[in-house]
Amino acid sequence: MVEEVVSELLDSQTEKIRGANISLIINDYNDIFSSFDHRSYLERALSDDFLIECKKASKDKDENIELRISVPKSKRNLKEEWKIKKRLRNHFHHHLQIEEREIKKIKAEGAMWFALGTIFIMTVSWLHTKEFTNFFIILIRTMLEPAGWFSFLEGLGKVFIVAKEKSPEFEFYKKMTLGEINFLEY
Repeated sequence: MVEEVVSELLDSQTEKIRGANISLIINDYNDIFSSFDHRSYLERALSDDFLIECKKASKDKDENIELRISVPKSKRNLKEEWKIKKRLRNHFHHHLQIEEREIKKIKAEGAMWFALGTIFIMTVSWLHTKEFTNFFIILIRTMLEPAGWFSFLEGLGKVFIVAKEKSPEFEFYKKMTLGEINFLEY
């Protein structure tokens, strides 16, 4: 009985580990990089195809992923793999920071719109408590009311919708930054 439970737990753990892997097979190390960039592996731009495949494979994975890159046994070079790992880590970390700044910027802009809308709405509410017959004051009140609601709702949209739309890129780079990168041979 105990052996069956332990066996089931080990099987479920193995399945979780297997499920958190991104396995890609390449013909040589150049498949990871842009064919237009011939600098050192430490500086080269990553291939769009490589990044697209990583994004597709990581969508339904948790944060504890392992990127497994399989290379032909005859073409493996541990010194080059070290450089490639460093380049991948730098790329993922750099883009994580860019996405993080972008999301913060969007949320700050949304908060500013929200605050401005709140001020407009409060001003209109205050103006409604007074008996103004001055055309200019009535015009301002009429213009501030829709402007207040527009700003208020636009701010909420930026904080809760636009920032969330940016989230998949952020999540991808977060997973890849926290993940492990390993080379295997086939």
